[in-house]
Amino acid sequence: MNTTQGTVAPDRAVTTHRTVEESTVTDWWSTAVSRIRPGEILLRGYPVEQLIGQVTFAEQIWLMLRGELPTSAQGRLLEAALVAAVDHGPQAPSIAAARMAATCGVGLNSAVATGAGLLGDTHGGAGQQCMELLERIAAGESAAEIVTEYRARKAYVPGFGHRFHPRDPRRDPLLALVTEAVDAEEIPGGALAAGLALEAALAVGRPRPVPMNIDGATAIIYAELGFPAELGRGLFVLSRSVGILAHAREEYEGGARIKGPLPRPLLAGYHGTGPRDLVREGR
Repeated sequence: MNTTQGTVAPDRAVTTHRTVEESTVTDWWSTAVSRIRPGEILLRGYPVEQLIGQVTFAEQIWLMLRGELPTSAQGRLLEAALVAAVDHGPQAPSIAAARMAATCGVGLNSAVATGAGLLGDTHGGAGQQCMELLERIAAGESAAEIVTEYRARKAYVPGFGHRFHPRDPRRDPLLALVTEAVDAEEIPGGALAAGLALEAALAVGRPRPVPMNIDGATAIIYAELGFPAELGRGLFVLSRSVGILAHAREEYEGGARIKGPLPRPLLAGYHGTGPRDLVREGR
C-alpha cells in the first residue's frame, strides 16, 4: 500500500491520500454464496441459467444454505416441511398483524415484514427449541429427564401439544415421510427416535397423550437433514412468510381500511379505574 502526503496552508487540514489494493475493497463483502459479473450469475458455482427449470425451490434453498444440491430424499423431506408450515389461519398473530398492516395502507413488503417480524421465541420459535431438545437427547440425556425438567418449572415442552388441534393433522404425514426415509437408510433416524421418545415420555401419567405438533415434526425433519437449530427457525420463517404474503394480499383486495383486532361494533374490555372527575386543589 502506497501513501503520499501533501503539505497545504497551515489553516487547512492536511489531506492524506491512500492507494489500496483492489482486493482489499472487493473482499470486504467476499462470499461463497454467489458471484455476480456482467452477464454472469453463479449461485454456489452453478450458472443460474442451468438451475432455472431444473431444480425445485426447496432444492435451491438447500443449495444456497448448504453449498451443494440435496439428494432426492433430502429435497423431498425439505419440501414437505416447508409446505406443511406455510399457514395456520388469520388467528395466528403474525398473519393477523400482516393483515392489519395491509389495511393501514403500507406497501405489501411492509405488511409481510410486519408479520414476519412477530416470529420470535414465543410465536415461531418452538421448532428451534425442539431441535435443541433433540440435540440434548442425542448427546445422552433421556427424554424422561427432559420432561421432568419442564414439568418442574411448569413449562410447555416445545413441539408438542396444540391449542386448536387434539392431534395436529400435519404430524402423521410428515412423520410417515421421515419413517420411510429412515427405513430406506436415506437419513439416520436419531432425531425421529428422540422425538418419539419425548412424545412417549409426555404421555406418561396423563389420561390423554400430548401429540407432536408441526413444530416438533418439522424439527425432526430439519434435524435429520443436518440443519442447525437456528436454521430450523429460519426455514420456518421462510415457510410461514408464504402464508403471511397470501393473507396480506387478500386483505388488500378486500379494501378494508384500518382494520383493528376487534370488529368495529365491539370495544376492548377495560379493567382500570372507573370514570371520575378531575379535582385540582386551589382551582
